[in-house]
Amino acid sequence: MEKIIVLDFGGQYAHLIANKIRRLNVFSEILEPNTETEKLKDTKGIIFSGGPASVYENDAPAFNQEVFSLGIPILGICYGHQLTVHALGGVVEKGKTQEYGIAKLRVKKASQLLEGFEGNGQVWMSHADIVKELPEGFETIASTSHCENALIENKEKKIFGLQFHPEVVHTTNGMKILDNFLKICDCRKDWTMKNYVAEKIAEIKQSAAGKNVFLLASGGVDSTVCLALLNNALGNDRVRALHIDNGFMRKNESALVMKALKKQGFENLQILDASEYFLEKTSGVTSPEEKRKIIGNAFIEAQKQALEKMGLDSGDWLLGQGTIYPDTIETGRTKNSAVIKTHHNRVEIIQKMIEEGKVIEPLNLLYKDEVREIGEELGLPKELVWRHPFPGPGLAVRALCTEGIEEKVSESVKAKVQAIAGNFGLESTVLPLKSVGVQGDHRTYKHPAVLNGIAEWEELEQASTRITNEVQEINRVVWLVAGEIEEKTQPATLTKERMDDLREADAIVEEKLLEFELYDKVWQFPVVLVPLDVQGKEAIILRPVLSTEAMTARFADLPLEFVKSTAQKIMQTGKFGAVLYDITHKPPGTIEWE
Repeated sequence: MEKIIVLDFGGQYAHLIANKIRRLNVFSEILEPNTETEKLKDTKGIIFSGGPASVYENDAPAFNQEVFSLGIPILGICYGHQLTVHALGGVVEKGKTQEYGIAKLRVKKASQLLEGFEGNGQVWMSHADIVKELPEGFETIASTSHCENALIENKEKKIFGLQFHPEVVHTTNGMKILDNFLKICDCRKDWTMKNYVAEKIAEIKQSAAGKNVFLLASGGVDSTVCLALLNNALGNDRVRALHIDNGFMRKNESALVMKALKKQGFENLQILDASEYFLEKTSGVTSPEEKRKIIGNAFIEAQKQALEKMGLDSGDWLLGQGTIYPDTIETGRTKNSAVIKTHHNRVEIIQKMIEEGKVIEPLNLLYKDEVREIGEELGLPKELVWRHPFPGPGLAVRALCTEGIEEKVSESVKAKVQAIAGNFGLESTVLPLKSVGVQGDHRTYKHPAVLNGIAEWEELEQASTRITNEVQEINRVVWLVAGEIEEKTQPATLTKERMDDLREADAIVEEKLLEFELYDKVWQFPVVLVPLDVQGKEAIILRPVLSTEAMTARFADLPLEFVKSTAQKIMQTGKFGAVLYDITHKPPGTIEWE
């Protein structure tokens, strides 16, 4: 079986690239950048991934430069593009403008990499450094307004560099670029997901030999597909699934999960109401990272208690988890990646269990789109496979908390934001709280800006992109659609009352999505509660996104009739002072606010 090697320089990108290569029916293997030359020879092509480092930093990832002498086609992407230039004698420097999100590609010359293209195209950027001078033998093929050397090549040596990310869904013709690279590499397309499922079932049987599996089943896509895989491999009698109601579930979620899974014959499933336990553990906590870690540890404690209650010997049981690759990446668990946010299935206690061989995770190298494909391969129904993703910590990470100490925003930052907003006929302010973002593959914790006024989606997108690119203190932009905003916060922690309020707003959103027949058009729709003080009431953020694998996402520009109808119904509850709409892509804003 022929393969492509992807060298992992960290961040989110190596496995996303491998995902897309597999989508083109070619097997891909991920290796460390400093892998010895002998192991790099047995491949049809090599791809350098993106990553959070800068080539001129002392702690930049070490890599094997002999790769350039193998005579194998090479494609460098983002950091990999910069590294290729730097290693071969070109010049890389810090750009004048950070560039995150959409850019327009201007093609200047023909290239095998662009075979089949018609005109120019949209590309997805995430970088601060740029290629200033090309090495000998390279030429510029395409540019963007902020990046002269967006696509370069050495035709003779079959070495290519892209500053943008072809592997993300928001680069039009991105898959065509990767497919063209496979043609340059002369690859046969003989890898399938059906074969992968068979291999994974065999692997589960081997990994769980002599053991049973105890799976934490949220009812989401990942844990449901994981349960189906485990049942197929081991049989229902060797697998127990536990659904834990942690008090942060959506309205009637646990009852609906049980009903849906039982309908599919998952009789080896039980439910545990641990809502009071989780609320007690997170009482008074305001830090996003601390919340995530506490909830992750609480899941393990609840699982242990359940094993004891059922009279099961924990030594005979492995912990099963529906962990997918983005969980690992964003928790900084690969060699060159930064911590964006700690996922509940990647807290320290679980890492220790993984090292001790006590955890089984059949999906941990896959992305959401691949998990869904496995679900369909296993015969799961559409309503389970295509449910909107829901985070393990649930609404706990969709309810921002604060001690009430406002994060001061300088007048100069506000002025910069307003200068950009004014170009689009909009007013602006900056919220005195912070949310998590991801810029240049690093975690950011910065202020959101608010835009107020009438504008088309395209104008809002342009304004949002300019603000997050040009104002370093801002990583997210929202649009006020109902109510009003005051620049002050109120103390807020995780309480049942706040969760109930958020559950009600979340239920309204789902009801409206179904009413307007938009549920299947949106990949995920977080509803976020933020402790702004709007005449004593909090605010709701609507965060619909379009994605396939969660590593990148576009905000969803849904019909304004839906937006207004939804906001109106939320305001009519009398519980909220404002409704805002998140108009930030990922990057620079994460999908979730925490």
